[in-house]
Amino acid sequence: MLDVIDSINRLSWTVEHHYAHIEAQHPFIRAFAVQFELAYTDFRVIQMALQLAGDQHPLLVAFTAAYDQVYKFDYEFAANGPAAFNEKYAGQLSAYRQAKDELLGKLEQIKQLQG
Repeated sequence: MLDVIDSINRLSWTVEHHYAHIEAQHPFIRAFAVQFELAYTDFRVIQMALQLAGDQHPLLVAFTAAYDQVYKFDYEFAANGPAAFNEKYAGQLSAYRQAKDELLGKLEQIKQLQG
């Protein structure tokens, strides 16, 4: 499998920090949107490595599904700000936390494949 450890580490960091930022109800900052876009790039690099590995299809599917769950929360905040996030996802922080934890677990699985 391609060496994607840097992408795994960056995506893990971004997922943790974006959740903490939103949970603390911090205001929107430009860096959040930039990190959001870079995280998508890391996601795609990891996805490509799993596709090229050939024998990791179940993990690829699970990783993509886990990312998609986190993406919907991050996207709302990055694209529309905290007020829109709160309007759409009020009371769903536990679902966001669960999605984040699931994605981090998948990233850890992929990291183990890196040797």
